[in-house]
Amino acid sequence: MKFFYTSSFKKDFHRLPKEIQVLVEQKLVLFLDNPRHPSVMAKKIEGTDYIWEGRITRNYRFTFQIENDLCVLRRVGLHDITKRKR
Repeated sequence: MKFFYTSSFKKDFHRLPKEIQVLVEQKLVLFLDNPRHPSVMAKKIEGTDYIWEGRITRNYRFTFQIENDLCVLRRVGLHDITKRKR
């Protein structure tokens, strides 16, 4: 699987504190190796058919969707980022 970073994800990422950016990078490595890694806690976002979320910390999440062998990283930020559909 490969990652595709949306412009929204890139903007969100650059706005994060540096220590959270490091954690995002670490979690994405774990996710790439094993999408069901227990520390990522990936799950489908309620009310959607194709958008998922993964856990960075207790308060930070990333959203994504899977298209064939591509993981489209949509957003990253505080937990309420999962409520945004774009």
